[in-house]
Amino acid sequence: MSIFSYSHNAAMPAPCVGGVVTIGNFDGVHLGHQALLAETGRQAQALAIPSVAVTFDPPPSRLLRPELAGPLLLTLDDRAALLQQHGVDHVLILQTSLALLQLGAREFFEKILRDQLRVRSLVEGFNFGFGKNREGTIDVLKGLCAEQNVALTLLPPREVLDAPVSSSRVRTELLAGRVEVVAALLGREYRISGIVGTGQKRGATLGFPTANLSAIATLIPGNGVYAVRATTDGKTWPAVANIGPNPTFGENSRKVEAHLIGFGGDLYGKYLSVEFVKKIRETKKFGSVHELAVQIGEDVRNARTVLGAFV
Repeated sequence: MSIFSYSHNAAMPAPCVGGVVTIGNFDGVHLGHQALLAETGRQAQALAIPSVAVTFDPPPSRLLRPELAGPLLLTLDDRAALLQQHGVDHVLILQTSLALLQLGAREFFEKILRDQLRVRSLVEGFNFGFGKNREGTIDVLKGLCAEQNVALTLLPPREVLDAPVSSSRVRTELLAGRVEVVAALLGREYRISGIVGTGQKRGATLGFPTANLSAIATLIPGNGVYAVRATTDGKTWPAVANIGPNPTFGENSRKVEAHLIGFGGDLYGKYLSVEFVKKIRETKKFGSVHELAVQIGEDVRNARTVLGAFV
């Protein structure tokens, strides 16, 4: 099982040639993506040939519409790891360039898929599009596959909670703070990671020291207080995370802070990841520091209840 990076016009990695392929951005690697990966792996295993997930770095939208491109749901490393975890032998990362994005649907199919990857079979979703201006519709893809004798499997949308799963739906739910819905769409809890920096150290004076997370590369959930699991140095702790400003102290800047329940060490400069389990409450302004401290104590108790046996 390997992860390869490919630049336009370079030689294609040999282990990726002659297999079953699925192509996409795969941001989030949600349940819909996982169905594609599983089917790709299943077909490849039956034929005793490689299974390959082809993805892009950066996503094409970063070059075509940079003003609209927000944070991703996964780092590239996490995306590649999850793609392999859910059923394919190899991950092929196409280094996105304007030259690659200028390829029309037929040119992309013939140059990348037929000539270089020598694809035996393709597995795609119902809304797949490819080539310049996404001119490669499903009907175009069907025609090219029939013409080039490439098998094609199209999977229907995966529905969760009475609606199709998609990366855009994950983002919408995440920004609304509905992390339990997000977990249902992903098949796992959503995670962010960053470096613990120095904050105002007010949490310590209140009896609840917090780790202030910076350098977060992925989309941050909506403001609020969450029951979470925090992992650092290979150990996981029950925790409470606050996302948003600190109106009690008149601060408007948006922060990500986590109190690790029962932790007594020094976290400054350490890498910390946070998995979101449930939103406990909204961000609010308190009348006094004492009221805030009382509420944080209640948040910790609520988090213990939510996290259950983990605590």
